[in-house]
Amino acid sequence: MDESTTRGAESARKQRAARTRSGEWPPRLDELDRRLLGLLQQDGRATSVELARRLDLSPPGLQRRLRRLEAAGVIRGYTTLVNREAVGLDLLCFVEVKLAHHRPDCVARFRDEVQAIPEVLECHYLTGESDYLIKIVVPNHKALETVLFEGLMRIDGVDRIHTSIVVNEVKLSTVLPLGASRSRSRGGGER
Repeated sequence: MDESTTRGAESARKQRAARTRSGEWPPRLDELDRRLLGLLQQDGRATSVELARRLDLSPPGLQRRLRRLEAAGVIRGYTTLVNREAVGLDLLCFVEVKLAHHRPDCVARFRDEVQAIPEVLECHYLTGESDYLIKIVVPNHKALETVLFEGLMRIDGVDRIHTSIVVNEVKLSTVLPLGASRSRSRGGGER
């Protein structure tokens, strides 16, 4: 497992522990929390002083909010978005996977193996005809062939795969539409 996968697994463990301690999921978010999250999604490099000024908060009040949101697992981490084509990862692909068996040991083995493939960016468990949808980036068709036939198809229990290559990314965003979930907001916070 590479370092980023290890960090991701550790972050997920901390989030589960935070949920267990607070006993509340999703956590209560007030309007200031939502505005703060929106600003961070727009500019993750904004300084605490700038964020506090834009939200009309004191810097210590902002820091308390950030720590609370991090501890609750609302903020999962901070990262840099890299243009995949600028670093030679020209092919973006989606792979649908159907497993032959759904025994717990087969499912667990599949999930463990997929997490060990660095070209896999995302893996989602689905309803419908396919069991999983996997997002992969590779530099070229030869690398895709390697990931498919030396990676995914060699995992015990994989019955079939169907691969689609992205021709054009029409929309790519990591910004969550926080305004759409206002009805789930349930509480106040500190200033």
